[in-house]
Amino acid sequence: MMSWAARFRLRQYAKASLWIVPLFGLLLGVVMAECAAAVDGASWLPKTWDYSASTASSVLSSVVGSMIALLGFVVTIGVLVIQQATGTLSPRYMRLWYRDRLQKAVLATFTGTFSFAYTLLRSIESDSVPNLGVTLAGIAVSVSLLLLLIYLNRFTHNLRPVAIADLVARMGEKVLHSTAAQVRDAAVREAGPALSAGPVTRVRAERGGVVQAFDAAGMVRLAARHDCVLAMACVVGDFVSPGGTVVEVRGGASVPDRREVAGLLALGAERTIEQDPAFALRILVDIAIRALSPAVNDPTTAVQVLNHVEAFLHAVGRVGLRGRYVLGDGGGRPRLVVPGRAWEDYLQLAVTEIRDYGAGSVQVCRRLRAMLEGLLESLPAACRPALLAELALLADAVGREFADAPRHTAARTADPQGIGGGRHPDGGGTAVP
Repeated sequence: MMSWAARFRLRQYAKASLWIVPLFGLLLGVVMAECAAAVDGASWLPKTWDYSASTASSVLSSVVGSMIALLGFVVTIGVLVIQQATGTLSPRYMRLWYRDRLQKAVLATFTGTFSFAYTLLRSIESDSVPNLGVTLAGIAVSVSLLLLLIYLNRFTHNLRPVAIADLVARMGEKVLHSTAAQVRDAAVREAGPALSAGPVTRVRAERGGVVQAFDAAGMVRLAARHDCVLAMACVVGDFVSPGGTVVEVRGGASVPDRREVAGLLALGAERTIEQDPAFALRILVDIAIRALSPAVNDPTTAVQVLNHVEAFLHAVGRVGLRGRYVLGDGGGRPRLVVPGRAWEDYLQLAVTEIRDYGAGSVQVCRRLRAMLEGLLESLPAACRPALLAELALLADAVGREFADAPRHTAARTADPQGIGGGRHPDGGGTAVP
């Protein structure tokens, strides 16, 4: 029986694949062509749908050639997207781009129209013409062209860094809220010594890789069957070397099979966003710091990305994350210990590199201060110490970069637009460094 981890990897491959959906379109086109040929000569077809053999052959041949050309055009666009994404955005974004449903629908429509027209060509004879099929082929070409225009319009607008940042931030917030809801539903109060009582058996990774996801419900059920506690030794997104510990089995009436435990945790070549909202924040930060590189020198893009970073951090602060979670079975007994990312981890990820690479930009410093002060005002008191610490680090960075008083004062001024927005000098209502 296929393990949960194997099924997860299979789903990830299917979502990222650009050939599976077009293959279904190809097969569907053949089936529809056979059905259209089967109703050839039906009395209910309009007389205006009658075609000569030469006309039908020319139309279908043109459809086959045009679909091949359009497929090549879409592939060319895909290559250009990859070049832009890796050059000006973040290579990590490509994992999300591969999953775009519109792109797969366009490819499936093209391949389906191609196979439909090609299959009909062999059924044309001097005294038998698939009239319905020829008409449907023309309709399919029209639909294909419409989808192509929608495809071009979407990617023309959505490949801007700010549009990508908005998409990634919304995906990250969705995963954040769904993951937090699952944890709240299964969380129990920690039992202290009971979590570490008894012998400890370590389950090690055979091949190593990045922890992409794990089956929390499956681990809880497995621990309940063996009356033990499973403790994750790594957080989702961590890289585990071959032979590294991934799960600890603590106590219990019996020890679960190591392969069964390992089958509930998926390792792969790179991080995924399914159970890792911090990966979305990682992509946002990558886009911002790439814009701050000397080769690009576009601090305005970094400031715009910071808008979405602030919205994401606001969601993180409201959720109330912790550094460790204990999940229980139906009886409320602890069964699974999962390490998590606390608020401080998300904040450090969001701010550190942008501050380091953008410390010499007045615009970035002003926007960072506005973001941190805004979070201070809107988030719970538990988030305050980490925010004050980041404000102090930002003040130190500004002091090192701007020695002259006028620029130093300008860089220390909170501005939600970076430069040109409302000016909120230090001390304007919030106690900041």
